[in-house]
Amino acid sequence: MRSRSKHSNHGFSATLKRTSLLAVMLSQAWLVQAADFDIPAQALDKALNSLAKQSGERILFSTDLTEKISAPAVKGNLSTQEALTALLKNSGLVLQGNAAQGYTVVRRSAAQSYHHEDTLPEVAVTAKGEQTLPVREPATLIIDEAALARNNPSDVRGIFNGQPSVKVGGATPMSQKVYVNGLEETNLAVTIDGSRQNNKVFHHNGTTLIDPLFMKAVSVNAGVAPADAGPGAIAGSIAYETKNARDFLTSPGMGAYIRSSYNTNGDVFSQTLAGYGASEKLDGLAYLTVANGNRFEAGNGDKVDGTATDLVSGFFKLGAEAEGGHRLQLSHERVRDDAVRPFRGNIGFISGRPATEPRVRDYEMTRDNTVLRYTQIDPDHWWNPTAVLAYSKTEITVPIITAAGVELYQGTGETASFNGKFENKFPLEIGSIVAGVDFYRDQAKYRDPDTRPDEKASNNGAYVQARINPWQPLQLSFGIRNDRHELTGTRGESWEHSGFSSNASGELSVIPELLTVKAGYSEVFSGSLMAENFIMNTAWNYGRGPRATKADNYFVGLQSRFYGFTADAKVFETHIDDARVARFNPVTSAILARDVRTRGYELGLAYQWEQSFARARLADIDVTIDGANTDSDAGNYLATPVGEILYLTVGHHFPSLHLTLGGDAEFAQKYKKVSNGTLDFPSYEVFNIYAEYQPTWAVKTKWRIDVRNLFDDNYADRATYQGFNTVTPLYQPGRSVLFSVAATF
Repeated sequence: MRSRSKHSNHGFSATLKRTSLLAVMLSQAWLVQAADFDIPAQALDKALNSLAKQSGERILFSTDLTEKISAPAVKGNLSTQEALTALLKNSGLVLQGNAAQGYTVVRRSAAQSYHHEDTLPEVAVTAKGEQTLPVREPATLIIDEAALARNNPSDVRGIFNGQPSVKVGGATPMSQKVYVNGLEETNLAVTIDGSRQNNKVFHHNGTTLIDPLFMKAVSVNAGVAPADAGPGAIAGSIAYETKNARDFLTSPGMGAYIRSSYNTNGDVFSQTLAGYGASEKLDGLAYLTVANGNRFEAGNGDKVDGTATDLVSGFFKLGAEAEGGHRLQLSHERVRDDAVRPFRGNIGFISGRPATEPRVRDYEMTRDNTVLRYTQIDPDHWWNPTAVLAYSKTEITVPIITAAGVELYQGTGETASFNGKFENKFPLEIGSIVAGVDFYRDQAKYRDPDTRPDEKASNNGAYVQARINPWQPLQLSFGIRNDRHELTGTRGESWEHSGFSSNASGELSVIPELLTVKAGYSEVFSGSLMAENFIMNTAWNYGRGPRATKADNYFVGLQSRFYGFTADAKVFETHIDDARVARFNPVTSAILARDVRTRGYELGLAYQWEQSFARARLADIDVTIDGANTDSDAGNYLATPVGEILYLTVGHHFPSLHLTLGGDAEFAQKYKKVSNGTLDFPSYEVFNIYAEYQPTWAVKTKWRIDVRNLFDDNYADRATYQGFNTVTPLYQPGRSVLFSVAATF
C-alpha cells in the first residue's frame, strides 16, 4: 500500500495558503532562543546594563558588588544565561534565577555554589583581559532549556523540533530513532549525563527511550565531533543533560513540581510529581511520571493499532559538596514502555503476511542509566578534573510467534555498557586543553529457551582536545584520540583493532560584525560495533574477523548578521567505511559491512525583535549505501532517506498579558532518490501552534495549550520505515490538542 499525504496533491498553492494562514495567526515570535550579543570589555556594571538592553530581560544587581570589577568582551549568538555566565567568569559573583523569574547577580560564597554541571560544550565568547574563555566547536547545535520549553516535548521527537538536519522517525516513544544528517544515532557517540548509550537491541524498536520532561539541554555535533565527545563518534555525537535540584532553586531550600497533561487524540493522561531540595552542601531531585492512554487517530481518521500509551519514568539525582570545591553526584534513571505495539514495532502493517500472524504483540522496553560523577566546583588553576563512572542498559522483551500464530516463548534482548572517563581541563591564556582517558565494556545478549548468544566489546581510549582563541577574529578547536578496541564473537573468538582519530574545526570573522567563515574536518576510528541482539547467531562464521569502521566528515559554512537578521549556510559530507550490519544467516553474515555516504546542505534565516522572532531552516540531505540509493530496510542501523526538509518557526510574547503565542510548520518535499524497486517518499506539510500563559501568582504556574498537526494531515515522518508496496507505515497522530498545567512550589 502506497503511503501518501492527504494533501500531497494540493501542490504549492495549498502550502502557500496554509503558510499564509499560520502567518496571520502568528505574526510575530517570542525571543526565547539565542540572541546576537556584542558587548565590549568594560566595567561589569556597564556590561550588565548593556546586556539587559540587548536581551530585553530583567537583570538585577547591586553596584556595591560590581564596583571595580571588569568584565570581558562577549560576542556571539548566545542565550542570555550563557552571556551572563561569561560576563561573571572569574568575578566572584554568580547568577541566580532564570528567564521567567528574572536574573539576579549575587556574591559566591564558599558554602553556596548554585552552578550548572559542565557536561555540554562551553559557550563561544571572546574575552579581553586576564583570560580568553574556551570556544565551542562551530558545528555544535545546542538545544537549551529555553528551546526545550518552547518545544514542550513529550518524546524525543519533540526535542529536535525545528531542526531539519536532525530527524526522528517513529510515532511511539519506543519506536523512535534519531538521525543526524541522515545517519542513525548508533553511528554517533550518544551520552546521557556523560554515560555512554549503546542500544542496538532490535531493529523494530527505537534506540534511546527518553522522557524529555526534565531534560536541561541537548548538544549535537553533526559529523565533526571533538575528541572528548567519547569513542565511537563515527558521524558525530549527541549529549543529553538532565536537570538537578539546583536548576530549580536560587537559594537553599526545598520545593516541589507538579505537572498534568491531557491529549485529546487517544485520551492520553500524563502525571508528573517531583520533589527537590538543597542545603549548603547537599542537594537532591526525584521525580516520577506516569502516562496512560488509548490508540491515537491518524490524519485519515483511522485508529492506529499498537499506539496506546503506557509509559513510566522515574529519576533521582543526589549531590554532595565538600570543602575545597569537591562535588560528587549520583543519578539513576529508568524509563519503561510496556504496551501492545504493532507486530513489527516501527511498522504499521505488512500486507501479504499469513492471516494467522497477529497485527500486534506485547512489547516491554526498559532503559536504565546510572551515573556517578565527580567534579571541582572552584578548580585550582591547573587542577580542574572530571571523573565519570556509569552503567547503562536497554532491554526489550517480546513474544516469539510462529507463522501459524502460535506463541512459543518470550525473547529478550539486552545491551549494556559499563563505561567511564577521567579528564582534566588545563587553562591557557588563549583558551584551554582537555586531556583524559576513557573506557567502555559493552555486552549484547539475547535470551530465549532455545538459544543464548552474546557478543562483547571493549575499548580503551586516550584523548586531547584544545579549544583556543589565538586572536580575536579566530576560534579553533582541534584534538586527537587513540583507541584500542576488542570484539568477542558469539563463539568466543576475539579480534583487536586500534587506531587514531583526529578533528579540527574553527571559525574566522572575515568581516567583523558581518561575515564569519566556519569549517571542520574529522577522521574517525571506531573498531567494529556489536551486532543487533535479536539477530545474533551462535553458528556465525566470522571468517577472518570483522573490519574496523572508519569515517571522514567535513563541513564548510558561512554566517552573517546584519541589523537583527542572521543568515547561515553550510555544506557537509560524511563517508563511513565498513559499517557493520550483521545478518542472522550463519555464512559470513556476521561480518557483513557497508560503505555509507551522506552529503547535503543546510540554510538558515532568522530575524528577531525585542519580544519576537521568526526563523526558517532548510536542509537537503542525500544518502547512499555502497554507492547506490538506499531505502528504509537497507538503512537499518545505518541511515535513512531524507531529502528536502523546511521548518518555519515563529512566536510572540506579550509581557503585560504574561502570554506567549507560537507555532511552527514542517514541509517535506517528495523524495525520489530511492533504491530500485521501492516507492518514492511522499511529501507532507504539518503545522503546530501553541499558547502559553504564566500568571504572576503566589504559586508559579504555567498553563499551555498545543494544537499539533493543525490541519489533520495523514503522514509518516520522513525518518519512519516506509517505501514498499506491502508496507503501511506507522503514521503520526492526526490533529491533537494537548492541554498541560504545571505548578512549582
